[in-house]
Amino acid sequence: MHKASKYTVQEQFMSESAWEKLRGLAKPSLAELFAGDPARLDTLATRFELGEDEAATTIRFDWSKTHLDAAHMAAFEELAEAMDFAGRRKALFGGEIVNPTEGRAAEHTAQRGVGKEESVMLAAENHHRMAAIVEAIHRGAMGEVKHLIHIGIGGSALGPALAVDALARDGAMVDVHVVSNIDGCAMEEAFKGCDPAKTMLAVASKTFTTIETMTNAESAIEWLRENGVEDPYGRVVALTASPEKAMEWGVDETRILPFSESVGGRYSLWSSIGFPVAMALGWPDFAEFLAGAAAMDEHFRDTDGSANLPLRAAFADQYYTRLRGCQTRAVFAYDERLALLPDYLQQLEMESNGKSVKADGSAVDGPTAPITWGGVGTDAQHAVFQLLHQGTNLVPVDFIASIAPGHDLSLDHHRILLSNCFAQGAALMAGKESDDPARAYPGDRPSATILLDEVSPATFGALIAFHEHRTFANAVLMGINPFDQFGVELGKEIAKQIEKGGTKFDPSTEALLELAGIS
Repeated sequence: MHKASKYTVQEQFMSESAWEKLRGLAKPSLAELFAGDPARLDTLATRFELGEDEAATTIRFDWSKTHLDAAHMAAFEELAEAMDFAGRRKALFGGEIVNPTEGRAAEHTAQRGVGKEESVMLAAENHHRMAAIVEAIHRGAMGEVKHLIHIGIGGSALGPALAVDALARDGAMVDVHVVSNIDGCAMEEAFKGCDPAKTMLAVASKTFTTIETMTNAESAIEWLRENGVEDPYGRVVALTASPEKAMEWGVDETRILPFSESVGGRYSLWSSIGFPVAMALGWPDFAEFLAGAAAMDEHFRDTDGSANLPLRAAFADQYYTRLRGCQTRAVFAYDERLALLPDYLQQLEMESNGKSVKADGSAVDGPTAPITWGGVGTDAQHAVFQLLHQGTNLVPVDFIASIAPGHDLSLDHHRILLSNCFAQGAALMAGKESDDPARAYPGDRPSATILLDEVSPATFGALIAFHEHRTFANAVLMGINPFDQFGVELGKEIAKQIEKGGTKFDPSTEALLELAGIS
């Protein structure tokens, strides 16, 4: 197993010195920060432009209602320097090993055209192959295709499900159903919405051995066969880093879309795992999606200090987790098209940074990833915002919204939606005094707002890439490896032991197995 070198004594000393400085800084209230700095909004609310002409769209990243101030940002910049953020960022984009436990690079940015030249060229070749298959299917080369059942799990399902739901609600070229759960109810629900004679399958698995995915794929093949499809394997497109395994399973080589081993599952939406997105949107929109992400890649690669948007967000994340003891971070999408974003970010952030050791194997010296959770506005206001406003937990909140609505109904809908979004951030900050304690709001509760001009392939791509880089920046500041995920393996290993039989477990587990008729 490849091992990273220990952090140097100098790096450790500089890091400890930066944290000591951060812990010693004053913690003024949000109201005091705004009152004391008339330029605060200009400093901490930044417009990120996608394109250079008058038609360019923007995303506004507003971190002004967090407790970051000039002193904290300067100290966090010292921490970033101590942790060699610039060097580790260069290694990421250079295709060097940044996943030391598995001895791998992490080259998801190369899928967007930003990275090591050879990797970018390979990604372009794979995209060309995928575009050819997508366009051939759309032209009718495989007969009439109205439905696609995409079968995967984890990043192979969460990313496609989010992107299709966000971008393909209206006028999808193919109706996409994403199935991840091994529970047969999920697969049966997809079958109900599809005509077998007009359905294709996409099977997404890096190794093409994932038990949930392959079990679901076998059931889908049987469903096609039972419904009169003579060559069900001829209706399959395989999305994998193990083409030989896909061929062994029965997929013809011409319908295998490979991706690199250096592309991790939760970072794979940009690779052939994005096939269902391209099927739903068409290739031009998928290319725009990649371009939006590439614009964020270039900003993250080329911008230093707190002007770097993902790094600035990571400064705030570290402030609340390590300096204020916040154990959770909430994300609320005030746009129905982004309803699945909190689920997606849960995996991205918690699987990446939910670690207890550093990249060199030593124990971490503080908390790492907070619990990411959230929901959709305005539904969440009537469910969980009681705790955010008056509970005893301090929870930093991200609000995400779009200026342009995603529907053709009366604009009253969208005006009320956005009014509620902005009001919640204002209320969390301002609070409200009352002689009745039950009606008092303490205020001084932080939030950030990400406001898109519109939910388009480009802005959506930039939004997802922003969160990927935010996750990486947090990992660098903590000294951990965000690209492995061994924590998901133990339970799966025990499940395999149960399937094989002959292994004894604790009395509680044995009783549950007996009740379920598994023992």
